[in-house]
Amino acid sequence: MSQESKGRKVLYTARVRTDGDRDGGVSRSDDGRLSVTHTSPGKAGTGTNPEQLLAAGWAACFQGAMGIAARQMKVTMPSGSAIDAEVDLMQGDDGYSLQARLNVSVPGLPRDTAMALIEAAHQTCPYSKSLRATVPTELKLV
Repeated sequence: MSQESKGRKVLYTARVRTDGDRDGGVSRSDDGRLSVTHTSPGKAGTGTNPEQLLAAGWAACFQGAMGIAARQMKVTMPSGSAIDAEVDLMQGDDGYSLQARLNVSVPGLPRDTAMALIEAAHQTCPYSKSLRATVPTELKLV
């Protein structure tokens, strides 16, 4: 279903082709900016894995959402802000699943202001919105 039909406009479409799987596969974007080899966690190799890619994308998007929230709240984001994202691959009786932790550092801001930015970002970040119902996520100010 087209997003335009729901009153939304597509701003960007990422196009990535993956040949193979998480153990030796290769992913490349159509614009040539991304080219990664995959290696399963715990196995020998120099590649990345889907959980690392999710953690990197989510953290970058979340930082952007915090910046938007800061501008709306008329707060200056500190230059040393950072997010340590952790994505766990889990296995249980129901198969594989994910859980995550976003450890957010916003040095120099009062705790209540920093937490307000984090909560606002979690409500607006597309990754957070998309994963909220299916990936248990802990947000932590560090």
